[in-house]
Amino acid sequence: MPITNRNPNFIIYDYMTTKLNTKKLTPDKHSFAMPEVVDVKTDRGIDTETVEAISQYKNEAKWMRDFRLKAYETFREKPMPTWGANLNKINFDDIIYFLRATKRQERSWDDLPAEIKETYDRIGVPEHEKNWLAGVSAQYESEVVYESVQKELTKQGVIFCDMDTAVKKYPKIVKKYFAKTIPPSDNKFAALNSAVWSGGSFVYVPKGVNVSMPLQAYFRINTERFGQFERTLIIAEEGASVHYMEGCTAPLYSTDSLHSAVVEVIAHKNATVRYTTVQNWSTNIYNLVTKRAVAHENARVEWIDCNIGSGVTMKYPAVILAGEGASGEVLSIAMAGKDQVQDAGSKMIHLAPNTTSRVISKSIAHKTGKSSYRGLVHINKGAKGAKSYVQCDALLLDDVSESDTFPTINVHEKDTQTEHEASVEKIDAAKLFTLMSRGLNEAQARGMIVNGFIDEVTKEIPLEYSLELYRLINMEMEDSIG
Repeated sequence: MPITNRNPNFIIYDYMTTKLNTKKLTPDKHSFAMPEVVDVKTDRGIDTETVEAISQYKNEAKWMRDFRLKAYETFREKPMPTWGANLNKINFDDIIYFLRATKRQERSWDDLPAEIKETYDRIGVPEHEKNWLAGVSAQYESEVVYESVQKELTKQGVIFCDMDTAVKKYPKIVKKYFAKTIPPSDNKFAALNSAVWSGGSFVYVPKGVNVSMPLQAYFRINTERFGQFERTLIIAEEGASVHYMEGCTAPLYSTDSLHSAVVEVIAHKNATVRYTTVQNWSTNIYNLVTKRAVAHENARVEWIDCNIGSGVTMKYPAVILAGEGASGEVLSIAMAGKDQVQDAGSKMIHLAPNTTSRVISKSIAHKTGKSSYRGLVHINKGAKGAKSYVQCDALLLDDVSESDTFPTINVHEKDTQTEHEASVEKIDAAKLFTLMSRGLNEAQARGMIVNGFIDEVTKEIPLEYSLELYRLINMEMEDSIG
């Protein structure tokens, strides 16, 4: 039972745990559920009072509170998307918009509550950090619960912290860039995130600094009918470089949850930013994410986006090529299984001369899954010498799944080069027979063919993540012929 009530919109707990329904869990190690750990959470549903309460609890400055309230009004006014997946089943009044699992952010795994520590132990966060990561940030429900950054990064002036801390400690930098690339008016879910955002990562890399090892964040949803709305902002100053990686997991429940993140990336002159995502949400998650980057003169932004789980994913990483010589790349994998919809793609906006973009999309569908590539290439008037290449490859593993390509190409400058190619294929029976004749069972043979199909993307992912991706796909293949 609650022990205090500091605010009518919050229920306060004293590290109590509540048993949750853990039936129907899949064998995937990421799909387990832990007892709920709660320090503070809102009632279900959203209104002005809930938005104010979140801001009040976080003790935010007036500018952020006003930003949230204005964004909430935008959310109310914005219509639901009428294209892509069917989102009519989302019930905004049945979602928990804020849940803090711990009273404070810890810097030692040993100091975390046992339930949270076991969760991240089981998905391998400590091993990753110990072996090869420059920094780790772990978000459990709404807020970051653990964060560790090598001292060397601090000496270089690199800032890697959760977004809530950044708002308080680095307000000048945050106010300069926050919501400038993705304003709340961009779409309904960007507005919702802007109103109730919590957690996420803030990365600032000073001029000329090369962050040699990846920074990494894990995002975990454990509570039923929960909304996770992390906000990530990455700024690379002139000549800087950084690789940021994130992993996403959630247990499987019979009720739906919502993940709606906003990610903004700013790459200044001659900077390089790579952003890698391996998503393994459970099939009860609506994954509706807005990701956008701005690349200035001779800067480069790369999105590597791997989508295996979720019931519905709608995600289209974008690069605005704002400076001459800027380049952008999106390498994506989307795998849709039974009753899953993977509506993924990219946006490349060429605003300046001699800009280049490259998109490689690999989609796999099986067991009634639906995979789609939805992309935009826009070349503005004056973007002379712009070049764009888009390749969309789809693999269907049966006769009941679907794959679609929805490309849009707008060219307003004559002196440009655009290429688009798409292919759809089924698993080659001869290849399948050859592999099975070498001793593999059908699931293993299919998995090997699929892994070869996506190799163009996975070879760009660090070994730890590519092995995890192969494992997840092989598990999907084991279920695909049952």
